[in-house]
Amino acid sequence: MAMSTDTQKLKQHLWEKIEKGPFLMVGLADGKSHSEPLTAQLDKDQVDTIWFFIGKDNRLAGGGAAMAQFVSKGQDFFACLSGRVELDTNPAMVDKLWSNAVEAWFPGGKTDPNLALLRFDIDEAELWESDVSLTGKLKMLFGGKIRGDEAGSHAVVANTKI
Repeated sequence: MAMSTDTQKLKQHLWEKIEKGPFLMVGLADGKSHSEPLTAQLDKDQVDTIWFFIGKDNRLAGGGAAMAQFVSKGQDFFACLSGRVELDTNPAMVDKLWSNAVEAWFPGGKTDPNLALLRFDIDEAELWESDVSLTGKLKMLFGGKIRGDEAGSHAVVANTKI
């Protein structure tokens, strides 16, 4: 089933917010692991996936069910993402996502022995927007009723694939 244009716009809105402030708190959904801040690496060709460069000794390197939380730079957009994390050993993805900022953390470059690329495949996302001017738009995308006293909105996206 094709995704509606409105849902696609909502996902693009999420990506735009992450591009402006790319930090997410990411943790395993095992009920005991703490989340940690990581810098998102975005690939427009794979909008259902967020990438992170981590050390091979990072607590997320073992993979598994995971959750990520995002608060936009202006603190007007919030997201909670669930899915799975796993290491990706594809050198082409490392090349595609590599930047000077990443190299600052991994001085050995792309062949740094501690370098790992973590792939976060999103299964579900819950999004909140606190900008009143966008409230109606987000509510309408998901068939919600809009009340005059609402100061924000909340949307659940069951599938992140465009």
